[in-house]
Amino acid sequence: MFNALPIITRYWFGATMLVTLSTNFGILNGNHIVFNWTAITTKFELWRLVSPFLFAGSFSFNTLIACYMLVSFSKQYELGGPFNTGAGGGTADYAFCLLFGVMGMLVTYPLLLGFGLALSPVFCINLIYYVLYIWSKKHATSQASLWGFPIAAIYLPFAYLALTVFMGNPYMDMLHGMAIGHLYYFAVEVIPLAYGKDFLHTPNFLIDYFGVGEYTPTAPPPTTSNNNNRFGTVGGGGHNTAGGGGGSNRSSTGGGSHSWGTGGQRLGAN
Repeated sequence: MFNALPIITRYWFGATMLVTLSTNFGILNGNHIVFNWTAITTKFELWRLVSPFLFAGSFSFNTLIACYMLVSFSKQYELGGPFNTGAGGGTADYAFCLLFGVMGMLVTYPLLLGFGLALSPVFCINLIYYVLYIWSKKHATSQASLWGFPIAAIYLPFAYLALTVFMGNPYMDMLHGMAIGHLYYFAVEVIPLAYGKDFLHTPNFLIDYFGVGEYTPTAPPPTTSNNNNRFGTVGGGGHNTAGGGGGSNRSSTGGGSHSWGTGGQRLGAN
């Protein structure tokens, strides 16, 4: 199942599971993975720019649901065709979409704290709802389901938000992700249609790596060695330790190589 996931979803989910489990089992110190601008600038702890997006929470039912939503909506958006920002609506565009969300959250987090909003210094939930919101806009007329109840995809993020508020759980992280998601949607869909201008373009380094359209890993080149023939074959080219003609052979009595005779004695026989 893991290998069948599209590449961006696979690495995001795998890294999230690694960081979440390592933190919950005490392998990683939770204080060392949260976003801390002072530690980044003074102690050069650059991993804090990434690790806050990879911690889904402590062991709980909500964390399990978050991981499920990460895989489900990231996979659906990645395979369903992201908004086209220069790579044909493919993998490179989705990578740029996530990069935009990460940068947007890192920039706006200190600003929102300045307004007194209670935001967590980890952003995994924020990024999940960022993707969910964009997916709902891209597939607005699709049918989704919330705990078995059918609902139009366009309303799904707000249904999750209402359910969270009703259950008394924190919801500011969800709003943060949805707000950045709306900013991305407005920039890639509304502005080009309304004003005829494109502001967001997938960087060339992402297109060079993932190509245009869905990314397909390049198959490894076929190996030239054959373990079943490591003692050589009769006839054929190539370098063999012992065997047929056409190659460079160390010990052989045929195929054009030198014969050392048959009358010698073993060393140490006398």
